[in-house]
Amino acid sequence: MPVVARPTGVPATYDDHAKLMFDLQVLAFQTDMTRVISFMLSKEQSARPYPQIGVPEAHHPLSHHNDNQPLIAQMSKINRYHTELFSKYLAKLRATPDGDGSLLDHMTILYGSGISNSTRHSGENLPLLLVGGGAGKLQGGRHLKFLDRPSMANLLLTLMDKLDVPVDRVGGSTGRVQIDALSL
Repeated sequence: MPVVARPTGVPATYDDHAKLMFDLQVLAFQTDMTRVISFMLSKEQSARPYPQIGVPEAHHPLSHHNDNQPLIAQMSKINRYHTELFSKYLAKLRATPDGDGSLLDHMTILYGSGISNSTRHSGENLPLLLVGGGAGKLQGGRHLKFLDRPSMANLLLTLMDKLDVPVDRVGGSTGRVQIDALSL
């Protein structure tokens, strides 16, 4: 039986903590302990600073940047950092065999934010990534832009269809998003 070092608590650095959380997710999927995970890299009103990437200020107050370019630059550093952590997670999923492909081939991951401009608390034009092969049900490698401005509920309803969980409505949904027909 292999010897595995056991952590004594939450890792001291954010990098190590995020890595551990992502590793636990890969393990849970790999062992089929679960098929659904919801994970937040940073809570909405986070007071976390990121000195390791040159952002010593707290995250949430920076998000109320009032279109001040130096503050937006700091927020961009945080967003890039989170995206880089997510990219490493995707690389692990891609490198983990699963049946006739990888875990990533057989997954659907929605990554993004509930706010596009935090100064305005705007939920329109959300920066979202839909990642994974969806077990062959999703076409990747595209950038989709919806001119009719569908709601997040409509996207979630569409994803549930793709995941063979047919429902008539999700929250305030008003229809499906045509993710198969559109590409830019």
